[in-house]
Amino acid sequence: MKKLFATVLLSISAASAYAGAYGSQSVLVVEDDTGKVLIEKNANAVVPIASLTKLMTAMVVLDARQDMDAPISIDKVDVDMLKHSTSRVPVGASIARRDVLQLALMSSDNRAAASLGRTYPGGTEAFKAAVKAKIAALGMTQTSIEEPTGLSPDNRSSASDMVKMAVAASAYPEIARITTDSKDIININGRGVEYHNTNRFVGAKGWDIGLSKTGYTEEAGRCLIMRIKAAGKNATLVLLNASASSVRAFDAVSIRRFMGGEDVRAARAHPRAEDRAARKSLRTRIAKHGKARHRRA
Repeated sequence: MKKLFATVLLSISAASAYAGAYGSQSVLVVEDDTGKVLIEKNANAVVPIASLTKLMTAMVVLDARQDMDAPISIDKVDVDMLKHSTSRVPVGASIARRDVLQLALMSSDNRAAASLGRTYPGGTEAFKAAVKAKIAALGMTQTSIEEPTGLSPDNRSSASDMVKMAVAASAYPEIARITTDSKDIININGRGVEYHNTNRFVGAKGWDIGLSKTGYTEEAGRCLIMRIKAAGKNATLVLLNASASSVRAFDAVSIRRFMGGEDVRAARAHPRAEDRAARKSLRTRIAKHGKARHRRA
């Protein structure tokens, strides 16, 4: 028993020892096959989760077994009046529910997510009740979600609970597929419009991603959930409250290299060519589209 206790302490200490190398305020990396905690930093701190919320929205919507081919009309009430985030989905557009789900998850569109909650069977209050029940069913004791987009700072959770949500979401083939699409063309008012994944690692060379969701608000900082495979290992990672997209990206790159047996500090000091390219892509995207658009991520 003493030997087992010592082994557990050593595992926790090792996971915590690497935490200082990461810029995100909360970090948790769990090996999927064993449940072993690989990296842990402030994993039980309860903080705003921004658009990571949309994974919960998607699960509740899919649980309701609504007609995914049925059209949803984007309404004025779906427009973000809290953060005034941008959207390329026009008010009045009629879009199939499956495409609205695609927009909410892949490109993190807030109007799309809001419309999914609004058109839930029984309306917004029934949606909130379903979310509350799902949170309880998953044992997410550190989580509260008040609305479907993640714009509200009252949508709060911990990295520990977000791992539970990621594992549950990955069991939905539709969610896994959508969140790992790098882009898609959606029919908007009879015209094909191309949308891209908010996570630039999706589809990037060297990345094997099974689930993905980004998040950002001023209160939440830059957030990320991914299930990845690296060096033959499968792991779920959660990053909360990074100060910038570059910090979030750097943390993700460092985690992948750590899973491959590399020293985290060395990885950060000497990034590979593909890692530098990924970060350059992020910087280019931010410069091109501006900060305002990234509020939805």
